[in-house]
Amino acid sequence: MLPWFDNGKFPLFLAPMAGVTDVVFRTICKELGADVMVTEFVSAEGIVRRDDRTRKYTSFTEEQRPVGVQLFGANGEAMGEAAKKIIDWKRPDFIDINYGCPVNKVVSKNGGSSLLRDCPLLASVAEGVHKAVGDQVPVTAKIRVGWDEKSINGPEVCKILEDCGMQAISIHGRTRSQGYRGEANWNIIDECARSVSVPVVGNGDITCGEDVEKRRKETAVSGLMIGRAAMQNPWVFREAKHFIETGEHLAPAPIEERWKLIIRHCTLAIESDRYGGEEKHTVMAMRSRLMTYCKGFRGAKPLRQLLCTVTSVSQLEDIAADHLSGKLFQDTLPVE
Repeated sequence: MLPWFDNGKFPLFLAPMAGVTDVVFRTICKELGADVMVTEFVSAEGIVRRDDRTRKYTSFTEEQRPVGVQLFGANGEAMGEAAKKIIDWKRPDFIDINYGCPVNKVVSKNGGSSLLRDCPLLASVAEGVHKAVGDQVPVTAKIRVGWDEKSINGPEVCKILEDCGMQAISIHGRTRSQGYRGEANWNIIDECARSVSVPVVGNGDITCGEDVEKRRKETAVSGLMIGRAAMQNPWVFREAKHFIETGEHLAPAPIEERWKLIIRHCTLAIESDRYGGEEKHTVMAMRSRLMTYCKGFRGAKPLRQLLCTVTSVSQLEDIAADHLSGKLFQDTLPVE
């Protein structure tokens, strides 16, 4: 039921990231080689209430398939009901349960990674979703290796989830208390992958093709998930696949291609109505994304100062033109 793992395939997932992996960004990453998409996480409670603001986070295009919708919550029955509604709206390829989000507003509602401290509740949520929709679409889960360094229980949690009917498990190699600090623990990810018979997808510190190949060779994972690295460099999927196929590093996308994508991303965001459809509001909402794209550019600091004031696509195009022509900075090549 998970054909993206069939016949030795080793899929690259775009990690779900709140406020980042919307329809537009998923489209971009799919074009650049991402194999499997997962939506931003969405509250099961919001779905059950048929909140239109919540529902928009579950949207996707046919071109993005295979794509899963990720839910969070702590009530198995409500989670199952939300999954049914999502399938009624637009059938995704799978439903994913979020047991990994570390942010306080989710954890405080006993969602996300807080469930790693309560395995019976974690199991009841998995069972509730599987019972509700498991006969219609696969149900998967995403976890962290544990709540903190004193309670690393990833292998135990993986076994529980497998017993509850989860057909694949994605694992971020940090604890909840780490957030995104320190290094991902790939030894634990490997242990998790060897402890169950369902596919395990590793996540954490994957930034290039060499990282992908290293984890593929040295661990038992069946695929990899790339998150923060894709925010700055969505070309990472293309680069990773090239390295796997040839053993050679693909040259970084040229600065002209990077600017073209940045402008396109803004234009598509306006057309998508994600931020209400108004150009000024959308571009302002995109400022942090624009600054992330420009990390590593020559003159990045003053460039970011300009980008944090931009209010229109035409302004962005002017900044890009000045940067490319050398009017703003002497050397316009990205730092390798």
